[in-house]
Amino acid sequence: MDSDPEGITHNKLNIQAAMTSLQSNAPALHNASIVYREDINEELFIIRVAPLEGLVPDFIPGQFAEIGLVPEEAWTLDENLQKKSLIRRAYSIASAPSIRSYLELYIVKVDGGQLTERLHKLQVGDSLFLAETAKGKFTLDEAPQDTNLLLIGTGTGLAPFMSMLREFHAQGRWKSITLMHGVRLAQDLGYREEIEKFVSSSNNVFYIPSTTRENIKSCPPYQGRIPDIIKAGVFEQTTGMSLDPKTCHVFICGNPQMIDSVQTLLEEKGFSLHKKKEPGNIHAERYW
Repeated sequence: MDSDPEGITHNKLNIQAAMTSLQSNAPALHNASIVYREDINEELFIIRVAPLEGLVPDFIPGQFAEIGLVPEEAWTLDENLQKKSLIRRAYSIASAPSIRSYLELYIVKVDGGQLTERLHKLQVGDSLFLAETAKGKFTLDEAPQDTNLLLIGTGTGLAPFMSMLREFHAQGRWKSITLMHGVRLAQDLGYREEIEKFVSSSNNVFYIPSTTRENIKSCPPYQGRIPDIIKAGVFEQTTGMSLDPKTCHVFICGNPQMIDSVQTLLEEKGFSLHKKKEPGNIHAERYW
């Protein structure tokens, strides 16, 4: 995807989307519009959300934003009643903070989900709620600059790492950045082409995609769950480095069961969970 760093195209789309939203008599709480949409497959999709007025909230790569929708049956109610009916959820931001005209979100449609099924139906120009501030502590601030980073995500747990890669991949701030992404099928490997471009343009960015239900044909055939990939030594084979608590910080995002399994595996290697009063080198963000 073109990053459009100046935001020129997206500013134009923002204006068009805002006009569409205002003309549709959207509820007062819907203060933003969809300015871009891309479907990865039938369940996974990317949207870019832009405020109807002003710039997006400041944020640090790894933080999340809250978006939401007022049910259509509540659109005609006063603002206080709309607030009570607003369905809102937090999503990690995938865009870089240097992009000020929109926030990019990577979302999976959950069958029966109160919000995701409705989000999945939105198109460019449709309106929604965007919180005024971004939140979260899952950032790279606690990772020393002389360390190697291992970023591990499953499914849409890739999103915060895309923000980190987009912002930092060319800065040389850390010794290396390795992204390990686990999915069911190869078609679920969102952002794959962009990540591979980061790898090809750098000598210290590495990518380890893995699937649990099929082999990946066009790159090393990593197949299996993330803990099994780690046990098989794929990190060492790909990077030529050791997965060593003295030189690595590991960031994990996504399925809580995966996080628990990887944490246990890393602790056996001497890693420890990072806490405010007990600094460690495992950092986790659970999606539910």
